[in-house]
Amino acid sequence: MDNSVEKKSLRKMLLERRDVTSFDMMKIVSQQIHKKLRKSKIFKDANKIGAYYPIGSEVLTQDIMQEILSSGRELFLPKVVEDEIEFRKITDFSCLETGNFDIMEPKDNCAVENNLDLILVPTIGISQDGVRLGYGHGFYDKFLSKNKVETVSLIYEKQVIKKIPRSDHDIIMNWILTEDRFSEIG
Repeated sequence: MDNSVEKKSLRKMLLERRDVTSFDMMKIVSQQIHKKLRKSKIFKDANKIGAYYPIGSEVLTQDIMQEILSSGRELFLPKVVEDEIEFRKITDFSCLETGNFDIMEPKDNCAVENNLDLILVPTIGISQDGVRLGYGHGFYDKFLSKNKVETVSLIYEKQVIKKIPRSDHDIIMNWILTEDRFSEIG
């Protein structure tokens, strides 16, 4: 089985596994992840932080984003522009609008800044060695291949699996953060 077929099958299985998580459990686990992130040196030291607005059953990030804004640090969210993403600064949630894939994105008038200290990356599945499985569009891999930045994969522990096939373009995550662990890769 080639990588793309195997990844598609894994993506479907992992999304089904994640989608059965109740909203109450998503809130509890997301709070545990936020608490671990808040205590970490990598988060405390970052001033320009990229995050994502959650969709479906993704780890909830609204509280993390609000903390970043309240602390006076800069918050950036991805916006799809043609076949790539760029990060744009938001100062509050009113800077967002529904964009591609029905995801909340920064409005066009938000300043672009791709030189970030840290990016919190949405993740469907990840292997112990940091191979991330996303939605298959390659937006984050393209961005990270051009921009050197620390990455933290936010994910439920049940989505961490032994092996995900790696393609040449896949960028390895620097950190895995779940309700049970915050581990550096490599």
